[in-house]
Amino acid sequence: MPSAGLREFSAMNRKRRGFVGGVVVGVLTAPLHELVAQPAAKRARIALVFEDTAPAARAKPDPANPYARAFALRLEELGWVEGSNLVIERRSFGDRPERLPALMQELVAMRVEAIVTIGEGAIAASLATATIPIIAMIDSPERAGLTRSLARPTRNVTGLTGDAGPGMYGKRLQLLNEAAPAATRIAVIDYKYIDAQATPGTHARRLELEDAARALGVTLVHVGVDRVEDIEPALLSIVAQRAEGLLDTGTPFEEAQRVIAFAARQRLPAIYVAREDVERGGLMAYGTNIGRLSRRMAELTDRVLRGAKPADLPFEQPTSFELVINARTARTLGLTLPAKLLLRADEVID
Repeated sequence: MPSAGLREFSAMNRKRRGFVGGVVVGVLTAPLHELVAQPAAKRARIALVFEDTAPAARAKPDPANPYARAFALRLEELGWVEGSNLVIERRSFGDRPERLPALMQELVAMRVEAIVTIGEGAIAASLATATIPIIAMIDSPERAGLTRSLARPTRNVTGLTGDAGPGMYGKRLQLLNEAAPAATRIAVIDYKYIDAQATPGTHARRLELEDAARALGVTLVHVGVDRVEDIEPALLSIVAQRAEGLLDTGTPFEEAQRVIAFAARQRLPAIYVAREDVERGGLMAYGTNIGRLSRRMAELTDRVLRGAKPADLPFEQPTSFELVINARTARTLGLTLPAKLLLRADEVID
C-alpha cells in the first residue's frame, strides 16, 4: 500500500499525463546564457518516472507522449543525446502509485544521476534517497515535506510547483459558461485514483467549483473514476445524469481522446486543462502550456547534470496561463462564441 504521504498528496500532484499540471510558462529563473547548448562531455544516466496510463506491466511510457518527447528534445538541444552521452531509464506507475516505492528503490540501486518525476513520484523518490537530485513537478512541495523554502530548497528536491492559486477551476467554469450559457448542468470528472477525495487539494477544488456554480446559477454533476478502466462507465453516467456540459479536471494524456470523442458524440461543450486537448478537437482549454513545462524540466535537469545542486535551483511557480479555443468545434456544436471571449483567447484554432 502507498505511504500516508503518497495518499495525502496524490490529489494535488498527479495532474496530467506525462508531465501534468499546472506549471509556469513564464518563469525562467536561470539566465538564458546558462542554457546555451554545449556538447556534454560525459555519459549520464537519469530516471524519468511519471504516471502514464499504460498497463502497469509495461516499463516505458508511451513514446508518442508529446510531453516526454518535448523533454527529450530539449535535453538534446542542450547537448544530451539519448543513446550517445545520455541514458534515460523510463518507468511508469500507471494508476497504481503503490508501485512507486519499489520503482524508486530500483532506480536508486542503479545509481542514476538524477530522478525526474511528478506528483507523488517526488515523495516516493525523496523517501528512497537523500542524495540523488530529484527534479519534480509537484503542488505544494512545502506541505509535502520536500522543502522548507521554495526560494532555496532545503533537501535534494527542486523543480516546478503546480500551485496556480485559488480560482483556477472557478475560472474554467466561468469560461465554459460564457461559451455555452444554456448549459446549466455541468459534469465534472473527478479522477479518484489521481485525486484522493479526502485530500485538502481536492476538497478546496470542490468548494471552489461549488461556489462558482452557485454564482453562475449552474448545477454540478460529479462523476468519479476509480481506475483508468472506469472512464467509459463514468462517461455513460454523465449521459444518464443528463449533463449539458463537461469540465475535465485533467484526463491522463492517453485517455484524453476518448473523453474528447465522447463530448463530440454527445454534443457537450467542454473545457479542458491543456491546449493539446483543443488541438485534438476539444472546445476550449485554460491552463499552463505543458509542452513548455516539459522543456523547462529538461533545462533544470541539464543544470543538475552539469553540477548544480537542488539548493541552488529555486522551485518555480506558475505566472501565466493560456486560453485556447477551437472555433471549428464551436460551430459543430452550434455555439456562437461571444466576441469578447474570442478576443481574450491566446489562440483560436480553426
